[in-house]
Amino acid sequence: MQVISLGLAPGEDIAAFWRRIAGNCADWLAGQGAPLRDAVLLLPFAQQLAPARRAFLAQGGWMPRITTSHSLASALGPTALASPDQLSGDATIDAFTADRLLAGQSWVQPLKRGNPRDYRVALARLVDTAQALARAAAQVPPEQRAAFLDVARLRLAGLDTGPGLLERALAQVALAWVASDERRPATDTLFALRPSAWIWLRAGGPDPLAQALLAGDVPALCLDADLDLDQAWAGFTPAARVEEAVAPDFEALAGQAATAVIQHLNAGRRPVALLAQDRVVIRRVRALLARQGVPVHDETGWTLATTPAAAALMALLRAALAGGALDDWLAWMKSALAQGWDVAGLEARCRRFGWRQAAQLDAATLPPALGETWHKACRQLEPLAGGARSLGGWLVALGQVLNGLAPLTEVEGGEALLETLWISRNPWAGSAHEAALAQTRLGPAEFLAWVDDTLEAAQFKSVDEPGAVEVVITPVARAMLRPFGAIVLPGADAATLGPVNPQAGLLADADAAALGLPSLLERREAESFGFAQLLRAPVLTLMRCAFAGAEPLPPSPLLERLVGAAAKAGRVMPPWDDAREPLIPQPRPQGRAAAEAGGRLPAALSASAIDALRNCPYQFFSRMLLGLREADELEQEATKRDYGTWLHAVLKRFHESRDGEDDDAALGAAAAAELASLDAADFLPFAAAFERLRPLYLAWLAETEAGGQHFVAGEVDRECRPFASPLESLVIKGRIDRIDEEAGRTWLLDYKTGDAKGLKERVTARLEDTQLATYALLSGAEPGLRAAYLVLDDGKGIALLPHEDVGDTALLLREGLQADLGAMHDGAPLPALGEGKVCDYCEARGLCRKDDWSAA
Repeated sequence: MQVISLGLAPGEDIAAFWRRIAGNCADWLAGQGAPLRDAVLLLPFAQQLAPARRAFLAQGGWMPRITTSHSLASALGPTALASPDQLSGDATIDAFTADRLLAGQSWVQPLKRGNPRDYRVALARLVDTAQALARAAAQVPPEQRAAFLDVARLRLAGLDTGPGLLERALAQVALAWVASDERRPATDTLFALRPSAWIWLRAGGPDPLAQALLAGDVPALCLDADLDLDQAWAGFTPAARVEEAVAPDFEALAGQAATAVIQHLNAGRRPVALLAQDRVVIRRVRALLARQGVPVHDETGWTLATTPAAAALMALLRAALAGGALDDWLAWMKSALAQGWDVAGLEARCRRFGWRQAAQLDAATLPPALGETWHKACRQLEPLAGGARSLGGWLVALGQVLNGLAPLTEVEGGEALLETLWISRNPWAGSAHEAALAQTRLGPAEFLAWVDDTLEAAQFKSVDEPGAVEVVITPVARAMLRPFGAIVLPGADAATLGPVNPQAGLLADADAAALGLPSLLERREAESFGFAQLLRAPVLTLMRCAFAGAEPLPPSPLLERLVGAAAKAGRVMPPWDDAREPLIPQPRPQGRAAAEAGGRLPAALSASAIDALRNCPYQFFSRMLLGLREADELEQEATKRDYGTWLHAVLKRFHESRDGEDDDAALGAAAAAELASLDAADFLPFAAAFERLRPLYLAWLAETEAGGQHFVAGEVDRECRPFASPLESLVIKGRIDRIDEEAGRTWLLDYKTGDAKGLKERVTARLEDTQLATYALLSGAEPGLRAAYLVLDDGKGIALLPHEDVGDTALLLREGLQADLGAMHDGAPLPALGEGKVCDYCEARGLCRKDDWSAA
């Protein structure tokens, strides 16, 4: 094999580089007396085929067969179909086959029984190793393959004790799996091919298959285009104008990258390669370019699991198979699968009542329209109900569910999803896929995990709109030797460009290198070679972040090598020129907000509404007049608020059903009855807190009743009209937690499960306590009326915190409300007056724009 080095030539662009390749091929073949038309030129990637063919067309005459090794193998003959128990190349299907292969291995059963999650990881690594070994074996000439497998067996059998024994045993299974496959790899046709000459363009590091082909008895030429990054400006002069930009943060980096792309386009440098080294940054850059109407072609695609179709399907499957959380049910009912369904009312009701599980909903108890929607949703998922079944059975059931919904093919990613999950196509008869679908039995959780893993492993590429492509998103390796007008690389930092992940399979790096698999060093060198090829572009813009959060982020080792090579040659990489003109907005001072209500008042007030008016009139305006509310979260876990609601219901049931014989049993029975509609496991911490409270409450109750105080009613709804003209029609409504009687006097009690400290401060400064004063108003503010907070869960026992002279406070509250509401009725503005804690958690903070107020 002869080698010709293709270094950088001064002033040579990519088109001229390919013309140089065409000339070298023609001259070398003429010297060998080999016909050009019968030669084969192997390129690293299919994206390089077009510029190579254009160069040979410009040269005139015959051209060789220009292709990649894998494309040529596919063209010479189809790949043999994988039979049951053979490697299929589909990681999720091969995992099922690997599980069957390990079923008879006693040494792995303890792992499978004791730690299913680790066992699934072991299966994935086993499959990864088997597929890597199969690829390595396919790159070996057929007559040498048996020797290659023998060497691999000796290597893996060389250590049968000590650390890594399980990994080595699994690797031996992977090797046996590969060796048992009697199919001929598609690459065998390449070794049988007899062209007039093999020509291999080396760019981006070694290619074991191409090297094996060139090692035969056919004339062979290696055109070595790889560049030594450390010799830049010393051994060769880069054709590119290399410029560097450093951004302070992620958003600035994305903005600079989008700006650099647009500047290149404005300068006539088309197309521009946007290298997808950091997918998060690229996603943001693409959004910024879309705002400017720049057409973008993405060669990398993205994970199928991130598409709208996959999100809708996974929400549906989680609702049907993962415990019935209402969040999942509402997610799929609001997705594109259920177009036209009226879900807003159902969601509002769920949030209002704090329902979290589908079991808490009953179509019969819902309003008719909502009940019909819920019944329709439940009926739609019925095919997925039940226990374990075959994978094919699950997919049939899933297809039945989807048939009754909006077409998934109309959602982005829908067609690819249906194909990936074998819903819109059938496997070949007798194939490994057919066997896996028929023989693999999965439970609901296992099927859900399989769908998730399958979608995560699949890639999706959107269809580009017709028109000229101006920006191409591509990996570094596929940008090599392509006719780009400029290349922009955001993410030239140490965390993104340069680090190489270790082997994902079961083999140590030394074992991988010995068996012909890419070692860590070889992969680092390949990345270095790929990065160096970018220097052939007219302009190379390298961009990076200076910080990752608060931590400094150094430049990539590859960038440091390039800068070091420039320094040795007495050169300095120029900074990127940001041509954006800074916009200095005109100051617009913002004063304190004040709402104009036009004399409007709500029809009714509650204690919380009165509290909002006293805290901040603007908060009252947003809540009561605009009706704005933050939607309650349908959290999976119970909260302290849920505990308080449950405790109210328990105490009401206890006191109303109490017979005086066994209070402890009666209180326990009330708690059990109220717990029946909740998830007992989810509520366990609060149930334990109640068990600690139970004897304390009963002791307090006995002491209170011994003093003559007794329960009269619980959760009592009341309303009153306490105001004079012009507010005589305004109603105050409220629910009193508990009413007691003691020696002819009435007690109004409000249960609390929080800290007593804040409540003590409130009742001490009586005018700050709105809630008990409102209770007193609802009860007529009669003389002798008493009110108190009953603190149940303070950690220090039961505490009764009375509000002294609550009737007087209620009358003062009424007078203040008469004045404030009367002013509102007359058209007075409602200013934003809140301070401190009132504003810290106010949902209207963005509405009054307190954070934007100018200084006085």
